[in-house]
Amino acid sequence: MRGGEAAAGPDSVEATGVRRGFFSLLALVSVGFHLWLIFAGLIPNLVSRPLHLMLALPWVFLAAEPRGVFQRWSGRLLCLAGLIACSYIIADLDSLDEQYGSLRGPWQFVLAGVLLVVVLEMARRAIKLALPLVAVIALAYGLFGQHLPGEFGHPGIPANSFLGTLVIAEGGIWGSLTGVSVNVVAVFVILGAFVGAGEGGAGFMALATRLAGRFRAGAAKVSVLSSAFFGSISGSASANVASTGAITLPAMKRLGYPPSFAAAVEAVASSGGQIMPPLMGAGAFIMVELLRLPYTAIMAAAILPALLFFWAAWCGVDRFARAHGLKGLARDALPSRDTLLRTVPFFLVPFGLLLVVLFATGYTPQFAAGLAIFAAAALLITDRSGSVSPGAFLRRFETACVNAAGQIATIAAIILCAGIVIGVLNLTGLGVKVTSVIVGLSGGNLWGALLLTALACLILGMEVPTTAAYVICVSVAGPALQELGLPALQAHLFVFWYALLSTITPPVCGTVFIAAGMAKTPWLPVAGNAMRLGLGLYLVPLAFVANPALIAPDTDLLLALAALLKIGIGLWLISRALIGAGDALWLRLCAFPLGGAVVFAFGIAG
Repeated sequence: MRGGEAAAGPDSVEATGVRRGFFSLLALVSVGFHLWLIFAGLIPNLVSRPLHLMLALPWVFLAAEPRGVFQRWSGRLLCLAGLIACSYIIADLDSLDEQYGSLRGPWQFVLAGVLLVVVLEMARRAIKLALPLVAVIALAYGLFGQHLPGEFGHPGIPANSFLGTLVIAEGGIWGSLTGVSVNVVAVFVILGAFVGAGEGGAGFMALATRLAGRFRAGAAKVSVLSSAFFGSISGSASANVASTGAITLPAMKRLGYPPSFAAAVEAVASSGGQIMPPLMGAGAFIMVELLRLPYTAIMAAAILPALLFFWAAWCGVDRFARAHGLKGLARDALPSRDTLLRTVPFFLVPFGLLLVVLFATGYTPQFAAGLAIFAAAALLITDRSGSVSPGAFLRRFETACVNAAGQIATIAAIILCAGIVIGVLNLTGLGVKVTSVIVGLSGGNLWGALLLTALACLILGMEVPTTAAYVICVSVAGPALQELGLPALQAHLFVFWYALLSTITPPVCGTVFIAAGMAKTPWLPVAGNAMRLGLGLYLVPLAFVANPALIAPDTDLLLALAALLKIGIGLWLISRALIGAGDALWLRLCAFPLGGAVVFAFGIAG
């Protein structure tokens, strides 16, 4: 027997089983803890937030099990160090409260260093280098920025106060952003995982195929709708591409769609999931915290722009289908009504319960999501055939818990690291200085400031995840936009949308790379098609600034619908100009400025 075969002996199998059992148990504890917080009442922040980090550490440092010896052992040591540091904060909570964010003694300086290194390395392993690098630069600025000449220097902050605020008080890694991750984001991630672990995904796909499959380029339009449905529960563009793309991309290629077009459709549609209510992405819950608005208000403001985004993608797909003669799905390829009726309840029941509790009661979004999770978990015991299987229930339940715990850990890595950056901005006043620079460069013109902000979001989003790009950009650019007269909700939504730009815009365009790889086609043509199909991502944020009524359906529904119709016509005209389908050149050249005029001229105010 060769050495490679010997490695797969009984001991190896046993170790694999123990490892799986450990992470399954950890996943159950993580899910149970975050659900318990919904009903447990008030828990001190310096207890719940360190526990959140403790539950996330093994998923980042141990679950991947890197090949290199150094990576493996450094991960184990950092995980252990992080667990010890978090345990110390929880155990010594009362005395830390009395220190008011000021470190005392060498041990607490070691504690601060350990926690900062653990959080930075956690982010690096979870989401690569860019965000932790930004955080390191922020830390260096906080510690040494007093030596910088000119207005970007700061008076200097004692190291014990600076580091203490970041690690033993609620001004950095334990700040309000982490509170959102613990109390809200984690709960909705769990909901998405439980809906996806059963027949919920099949229900999404069946409904999308039934609604859109018979139209021209039906398989591509199914991708648009299914990604909108799935994205509303996953809040992750990459996860959306990987899940729905596994079904829609082979179907489009089998029907003869150009691979670069098929991949572009999936990349664009998946990017819109983070702006599609009811769940949206983690950034939406952070928006709730930053704006101090009810989640229902964020949902109401986001729904019509999200519909316009998918409408623009639908229009682009339809124009492309005209140009290339792409047909719809055959009637026998559509799911039967019986299949639809059997699968749709698996997502309709938990989602319906979530929305009813959100809009018809005074309970919190977390409580509504908790009830929806219990409904989704109960449905795991059966499938579309109606058969009940306790064994299948346990397998699906385990899958849901493992997926949820892994996603919670990744989001925690992002938010904890972003918390360092926000803490430094607040402590040093750098955010105010950047705000003044933006106002100065724009010459006091709102549209100039909007373009500068959009550019900043695109640059920052090239490597930093959407949530972190939104948080950092809105912290420095949001006040500038508000100073120039833009309402706070509009400013936050604008930044949130433009933080998504890099998902389809070169040179990074993460969803494009994933979709191109799955479709086995070069990424550059995919990016070109994606930018044309995803014009809504570029134009809708500008459109709701010019037409504020669009994000205020809860105050004046008729005006909001009028703005929706107006902008929708304009996007259709612009799509017609960008994607030729046998139209004369002069017609396309006229359609572009006409569409722009329809979108932006005579704005509808709320």
